Amino acid sequence: MLSRIVASYEADPALQQELLQEVSLALWQALRKYRGEGSLKAYAARIAQNRCISHVAKAAKAPRQAELDENLPSMAGGPEEDVSRIQQREALLGAVRALPLPLRQVTTLALEGFSHREIAETLNISENNAMVRFSRAKAELKKTMQAERQGVLCA
Repeated sequence: MLSRIVASYEADPALQQELLQEVSLALWQALRKYRGEGSLKAYAARIAQNRCISHVAKAAKAPRQAELDENLPSMAGGPEEDVSRIQQREALLGAVRALPLPLRQVTTLALEGFSHREIAETLNISENNAMVRFSRAKAELKKTMQAERQGVLCA
C-alpha cells in the first residue's frame, strides 16, 4: 500500500525508493504515538500521505532532474498487450498526478481500497466531503482518460 501511495506522488523510480524509505522511517517513528483510535491502516496511510505531500512541496521548489521511465515491466501477455497495459497505467498515474491535491489524496486512497469512512479518517475530513471529493476526482479522471484515448485514436 505504501509503495503505491508513493508512486502516485513520485514518477522517478529512484526517488520513489527514497520516498518510500522516508515514509517507512516516519511510520516507524510515529507508531509509538499511535493511540489505537481508528484503524492502523488509516493511520499509516495518513503518515504516508503527509510525507508524500512534504516531498512534492520540496520537489516543486527544485528543478526536475529525471524523466519518467517508459519501460515499466509487465508480468504477462504479449508485447502489444504489455505496451497497452503500460500506456494505460502511465496515463492513469499521470492523470492522478495532475489532479489537485485534495482530489489526488482521496483517489490514491480509494485505489488502495479504502472506504469513504477510512478516507475521511485518514485525511481528517468528513465522510461526506470524502465522497464529494472522490466523485469529483472520478469525473475529472474520466474526462482526462477519454481525452487521452481520443488523442491516441487521432494520432
